[in-house]
Amino acid sequence: SEFHGAYCALYLLATLLMIVYKSQVFSYPHPHLVLDLTLLLLMGVLDVTRLYLGTKGNLTEAEVPLAVSLVLTAGGALLSTYFLLWQTLVLWADHVLGATLLALRGLEAVLQLVAVAAFVS
Repeated sequence: SEFHGAYCALYLLATLLMIVYKSQVFSYPHPHLVLDLTLLLLMGVLDVTRLYLGTKGNLTEAEVPLAVSLVLTAGGALLSTYFLLWQTLVLWADHVLGATLLALRGLEAVLQLVAVAAFVS
């Protein structure tokens, strides 16, 4: 989870820098730029909340924070898919970073499901 948290932070920073780059080099419509930056900010807020609840749920062996963290993981996966496939301009670096993030989110979702199942039984 610490590795995933660090990767999420690096992903958000790299994506922000790439959006700035794309807005300077390419024709990036202003409404799309605002949308992409807003969704990136939302992704950051979701990740911080998800990591906090996931850690709290694991440490206290509580199902509810882990379940909420799992739902936030699904939301983060949807936003990751947006940045991987549907953002205004997608570079090869977006594909590499996004695919890695989606794989980590999938692994984390599986581990969260196992933890919730273990805590419930």
